[in-house]
Amino acid sequence: MLESSGIRFVPLDGRRLAYEVRGDGAPLVAPAWWVSHLELDWQNPGVRQFWQGVAQDRALIRYDRFGVGLSDRTVHDSDLTLDGEVAMLSAVLDALGLDRVSLLGGSSGSCTAVAFAASYPERVERLTLYGSFPQGDALAPPDVADAIVAAVHAHWGLGSRVLSDIFLGGADAAEHERFAQLQRESASAQTAAALLRLVYRLDVRSRLPLVSAPATVVHRRHDRAVPYRFGLEVAAAIPGATFIPLQGSSHFPWHGDIDSVVRACSQVPAQQPSRYDRDDVESVALSSREREILTHVARGLGDREIAQHLQLSAHTVHRHVANIRRKLGSPSRSAAVAEAARLGLL
Repeated sequence: MLESSGIRFVPLDGRRLAYEVRGDGAPLVAPAWWVSHLELDWQNPGVRQFWQGVAQDRALIRYDRFGVGLSDRTVHDSDLTLDGEVAMLSAVLDALGLDRVSLLGGSSGSCTAVAFAASYPERVERLTLYGSFPQGDALAPPDVADAIVAAVHAHWGLGSRVLSDIFLGGADAAEHERFAQLQRESASAQTAAALLRLVYRLDVRSRLPLVSAPATVVHRRHDRAVPYRFGLEVAAAIPGATFIPLQGSSHFPWHGDIDSVVRACSQVPAQQPSRYDRDDVESVALSSREREILTHVARGLGDREIAQHLQLSAHTVHRHVANIRRKLGSPSRSAAVAEAARLGLL
């Protein structure tokens, strides 16, 4: 059981940011995601099971971003940026006097974790990402994103149920209602809509290659909110990252097979150099066509989709992929993408 040391507050820009430390040990910090509530979150059995699993023998540090939960509900325009997210995370770490931590970034919190790791590499010992994505505007077509944000802003009751269906999928009615109620109690309709709009604006593509901490990227194959291919793209762009695919469709790690997510997020990635020696890279010798196909594989496309895009036969694409895996010594397509990224071939 992760015992809480109580809710604390750190002053920032004339407001109070709420945070909590549970347990003892090396610090594991979870950057805030869309909406949260430090007190009410813990009432969910699945949430408790997940955090107790990944933070075993660790000090778990979580916080409510401005506008939600127990933090000051006033939101400034500067908060609604990636730099604003990093500033909140930094304020909590500074308040606790932490020079070096492990980060576990889930969903939109993965972008904050990546941005912090890229900006302050000396402060990040280990990076774990779950349900991550490189750019928010790819999560949904603009008209769909606008419709979801409008629904949240206009009718928070209806909007919260729409999002519950997206995030939880096949959960039972009681769980859907519990999550919808948590959303409504965690933030106002106006704030929830503004923060959701921020999620669709997040973009860490330029920061991913700057991450130097050992990284693990975990993603469910049928994630309803953040497609699987985005997790692959994130892993391929971080030098030396380990990608762990899981079965399941729920976006939240505390729904579905929680234990499998805990095991994956608890794996310690091997410390690997950010780039190989020149001789190592040249020894791979991928052709220009193989590199082109591998780029599409990193986007999550299958052989038929790649064949259609490049006007090749599916058999030809399959043969190229097999050659790529052989040259890279990789047992799977995702492993080949990760290996190529480490070699700087993508």
